[in-house]
Amino acid sequence: MSYTVVFSPAASDDLEDLFIYLAPEMGIREARDYVGKIKAYCLGFSTFPQRGMLRDDLWPNLRLVGYRRKATIAFQIRGDVVRIARIYNRGRDIDADEFSVDLDI
Repeated sequence: MSYTVVFSPAASDDLEDLFIYLAPEMGIREARDYVGKIKAYCLGFSTFPQRGMLRDDLWPNLRLVGYRRKATIAFQIRGDVVRIARIYNRGRDIDADEFSVDLDI
């Protein structure tokens, strides 16, 4: 089965914020490449989304998966859609309140 991967507005904002944060540190090209790799990793959930840790304690059907020990991707699977909810960089705390508005698909 193939899944459709969509990014929530908050996840898209997270990627943009990460680029803005990294660009002065590592350069525009490298920051763009890094953010692109995270996005490509997320798009890979189209073939095997049942990975990561299920975190029903934060939000129903929420899963968390790490990316190269530098980011955490929060997502939810409903039917044939994988919705990327948030992308946290470097150990940022994950708060259940962040999902109450933006996650349900």
